[in-house]
Amino acid sequence: MEGCAAARHRLSDSEAAEAPRGSRVPAMDRPGTHWKNSAGFWLLGLCNNFSYVVMLSAAHDILSHQRAPGNQSHVNPEPTPTVHNTSSRFDCNSVSTAAVLLADILPTLLIKLLAPLGLHLLPYSPRVLVSGVSAAGSFLLVAFSQSVALSLCGVVLASVSSGLGEVTFLSLTAFYPRAVISWWSSGTGGAGLLGALSYLGLTQAGLSPQHTLLSMLGIPALLLASYFILLTSPASQDPGGEEEAETAARQPLIDSETPETKPGASSDLSPEEKWVVFKGLLHYIGPLVLVYFAEYFINQGLFELLYFRNTTLSHAQQYRWYQMLYQAGVFASRSSLRCFRIRFTWILALLQCLNLAFLLADVWLSFLPSIYLVFLIILYEGLLGGAAYVNTFHNIALETSHKHLEFAMTAACVSDTLGISLSGLVALPVHNFLCHLS
Repeated sequence: MEGCAAARHRLSDSEAAEAPRGSRVPAMDRPGTHWKNSAGFWLLGLCNNFSYVVMLSAAHDILSHQRAPGNQSHVNPEPTPTVHNTSSRFDCNSVSTAAVLLADILPTLLIKLLAPLGLHLLPYSPRVLVSGVSAAGSFLLVAFSQSVALSLCGVVLASVSSGLGEVTFLSLTAFYPRAVISWWSSGTGGAGLLGALSYLGLTQAGLSPQHTLLSMLGIPALLLASYFILLTSPASQDPGGEEEAETAARQPLIDSETPETKPGASSDLSPEEKWVVFKGLLHYIGPLVLVYFAEYFINQGLFELLYFRNTTLSHAQQYRWYQMLYQAGVFASRSSLRCFRIRFTWILALLQCLNLAFLLADVWLSFLPSIYLVFLIILYEGLLGGAAYVNTFHNIALETSHKHLEFAMTAACVSDTLGISLSGLVALPVHNFLCHLS
């Protein structure tokens, strides 16, 4: 198996001596390798999902803000609504926040659908660079945009960054011990919590949405540093065991002139083999699609409509708190794999659908007396979603042969995105229907 640096740069033996410190020494020979890789994958998960989460947290502001004429560089900390449906009890934006969700997820869906067809065979380094640059571009474009349409273009860049990064880094876990899946999942949960909390905290403190987004430009740089500097070579690390790892560690690096392929065997799988592997994943993909459909229908279809007037929080502040509490639940459960594991993930799908039905009934009938009850339900919703994600990929890693694992991870990561995309498509007409209720 090739080293991580070889997979990224394809150094020849003569070039190896000039490689950056730590990139060429076999991982098993360096102290602290386990923790470097664990921290590396945690940070990659954090940075990869950060821009995606921030765009969803800012969705209400993106759709409701307007710039004052002659003051294009300033965005009010509490944006002024452009067009609200004043005839509705929900205080709706004229466009559902599901529009931001679709801009934030459809490019990711396209990337993940293409990945098993050949995108996963492209070199790692260019994909990581595109992911980092796209994340930085999303913050800049949304921060300086003068219209909702341009802001949505920035959201699309965040989606490209997140989708390409997830396909890349989940594939990379196939060449490290299985424990890194837990660290990656925890990092993605941390992105949700830190992204939502930082956006909420900075805007609550009085910073404008524009300056809040600009303050987050260090995250894409951290992603690149984590990949190119922190991760060690996987050459001596085989998910199957230490004996094979020692053999792999002694294999020579291929020459830099060799056509670049990924370090695994995915490129050698026939279409028939890939289809067989994919069919074997369906009992995991199906429940995860359903979990994410239900939770993102809640998040982007119902959050804006779960509006309480008997509280000191403004409508925008309520939306930000919903996002933050949801992400707190996701972070806790995505970090829970070492504590407990769930094999039958369809149970989580059933519970999440019950959540959706309950909150949809409350939007229709308004029977919940306090926003704090909604806070608890949303925290629980996040716990279910995070548990479904981490346990799905952990179970796939346990049950898939090493030869098929890289492709299986690439193929399975489409499931959450497919569920989110379907939820956005359904949430838009539901939002419009409910907002026209008197």
